Amino acid sequence: MTLNRSLLTIGLTLASPLMMGGTVARADFNQRVLAAQNAERAAVGVPTLAWDAKLAADARVWADELAKTGRFEHSPDQPGQEPQGENLWAGTPRAFAPEAMVKLWLAEKSDYRPGVFPNNSRSGDVENVGHYTQVIWRASHQVGCATAVGRDEEFLVCRYSDAGNVIGQRPA
Repeated sequence: MTLNRSLLTIGLTLASPLMMGGTVARADFNQRVLAAQNAERAAVGVPTLAWDAKLAADARVWADELAKTGRFEHSPDQPGQEPQGENLWAGTPRAFAPEAMVKLWLAEKSDYRPGVFPNNSRSGDVENVGHYTQVIWRASHQVGCATAVGRDEEFLVCRYSDAGNVIGQRPA
């Protein structure tokens, strides 16, 4: 019995950094998802985004809907409401740090080319750069994000104001 207790204690001690890593990776989520986006904005010379609680609340509503339904699609525009930009991400629940979630959007930079939207993709497909252009969109000044966990996936929704990806305008 003492051997089993000792093995359990050793196992928990060795596993605790991993268990804490999951917690640490999720600590200060809002600040970290904001900082990841603002780092890229700074790199391209665009003013930083500010966190907005109303946008985060709107993002929460849609993240919860995606988690409930398991769908992965952009929210419909709300009549009479100022349009909001929106970026979506989905992945294994609680397996990704906020920076890793945003990194997927930033990876689109490899296909990005400066110019007037929607002609910003080297491949000619704006869907290959649309998340990236929203992150760096100069006219966007505020962001709010939220996550929700569904049956199989975790969903991240970020909402932006002013909305980006406006036809005929330059992202940065």
